[in-house]
Amino acid sequence: MDITNRGHAKKRALVFFLVPHFTMLPFAAAVETLRIANRMLGYAAYTWRLCSVDGEKVYSSSGIGLEVNTSLADERRHLSGEHRPSMVLMCSGIYVEEFNNKSVNAWLRETYNRGTAVGSLCTGAHILAQAGLLNGKRCAIHWENLPGFAEAFPQAEVYADLYEVDSNLYTCAGGTASLDMMLNLIGQDFGDNLVNRVCEQQLTDRVRNPHDRQRLPLRARLGVQNSKVLQIIELMENNLAEPLSLVEIADDVGLSRRQIERLFRQEMGRSPARYYLEIRLDRARHLLVQSSMPVVEVAVACGFVSASHFSKCYREVYNRSPQQERAERKLSLNTARTGVVV
Repeated sequence: MDITNRGHAKKRALVFFLVPHFTMLPFAAAVETLRIANRMLGYAAYTWRLCSVDGEKVYSSSGIGLEVNTSLADERRHLSGEHRPSMVLMCSGIYVEEFNNKSVNAWLRETYNRGTAVGSLCTGAHILAQAGLLNGKRCAIHWENLPGFAEAFPQAEVYADLYEVDSNLYTCAGGTASLDMMLNLIGQDFGDNLVNRVCEQQLTDRVRNPHDRQRLPLRARLGVQNSKVLQIIELMENNLAEPLSLVEIADDVGLSRRQIERLFRQEMGRSPARYYLEIRLDRARHLLVQSSMPVVEVAVACGFVSASHFSKCYREVYNRSPQQERAERKLSLNTARTGVVV
């Protein structure tokens, strides 16, 4: 792109708000994509600053600490001044459920209401939802956090997409999905030619569609080739809260119960009932560590008729009770906060 008058060329200023234990990969992918765009353009079309609640260094989930440029108080002063940003992005990662700052929520609402784009990387949609910005809006979050998020914020329309853009709200699932979301932003600002040049520099062979799946297809993820088994597993994954009976599954896929039993023994090494139980318990485990839902509600959300039956099955698979799972999670969080094992 030939910029003949850089003083009047398009520019966008971003604030990356770093939450403790933020994930480094999506943050770095976003910043580097913008940096390369600037290099291709030949001027600083994109500028950014890093912010934290108190203006102090923030440590990522990998233990790497980043110095920031501003504090929340600074950014609140910038809302009506010349340093007002074009976009604010919340960068978080593990333990995002523990971050609940009313001042941050108020700042996000005011920022959005003033017409500034607001978004998130990785699990940051959780913070936007806490601020009430995602009610009735499409959003994306990392697949691992989706069950807990959906239970905590039923008003949000959450999807296992790479990223979502809805009414000046930008959310992405983290990982390399932040790269795709930034490429989308660059395309809006400067067109496909610049996007292609940035991709070439990044050795990215294509721009992914926002609705591309986050996880590998079942066939690749499980190493299973039988189409009927894959069809059955997809049915199971889509019906966790109200599990289907084997008779219902058999009718749906056009096989007998005996055929399904035999296929699962051959392909999965266990019965269909056992496999179904394991994926329901896997979802329960995510809910236990990502939400404050009572154990009985977790049990119901995963299709168990009682908390006692749920606890019995959970202990058989994970060798600990749901309550112990929660306790270990709290210990892990405390260790992450203090840096010492207690």
